[in-house]
Amino acid sequence: MQPQDLEKLVTWKMPFGKHQGKLLADLPGNYLNWFAREGFPEGEIGRLLQLMQEIDHNGLKGMLAPLRAGGRLTVQPKPVP
Repeated sequence: MQPQDLEKLVTWKMPFGKHQGKLLADLPGNYLNWFAREGFPEGEIGRLLQLMQEIDHNGLKGMLAPLRAGGRLTVQPKPVP
């Protein structure tokens, strides 16, 4: 996962299916779990859906709130020992 992936979850819309047009971060858990059972699509959309399913499954949707509010992610480099 790249930090930019979290930003994509709150800006990219579902391109197909029952929830077409809905932000990836707003997809319902049961829909994401269906993909987990049946298989995620190929490519970047599948990777992002899998990430969103993990976030939802682990109750971490709240970490996307600052990004929804227009915040940006800042990645701090790890200190070298």
